Amino acid sequence: MYNYYYPYYTRAQQDESLINNIAKAINGEYSAVQCYEQLAKEAPSGQVRDQISEIRNDEIRHLNAFSQIYQSLTGKQSTPQISEECPDDFKEGILAAFKDEQETVDFYLDIADSTQNPYIRRVFKRAAADEQNHAVWFLYYMMENR
Repeated sequence: MYNYYYPYYTRAQQDESLINNIAKAINGEYSAVQCYEQLAKEAPSGQVRDQISEIRNDEIRHLNAFSQIYQSLTGKQSTPQISEECPDDFKEGILAAFKDEQETVDFYLDIADSTQNPYIRRVFKRAAADEQNHAVWFLYYMMENR
């Protein structure tokens, strides 16, 4: 049986990339939570407001899960920052949310594929599925508010 030597720096580089991507995901979720609160307030009906609030709750769940992963990997608390501004206009906000959710699906699947950790993989795959669901809702509201 052969024992292969994998230098620590190889693992550290991979972990650093993962940590940076998780930090980016935390900022994205934090930005979405803030934006969706604003969009819910501007919603044209109670039904739309309730659905956006439900999506916001998913984003809070993702933010909390990603923050716990970040802390377990780094030993530090994350310090989320707004990475994307939310448009003031409801229609523009819905369009921006749709585009962001779609892009986030691929980003989260890439994070899931980049790690050997089954828990991190599972959390990011679930989050990607949620983001796809959110995108469908935002697309629906885009079509409804043309």
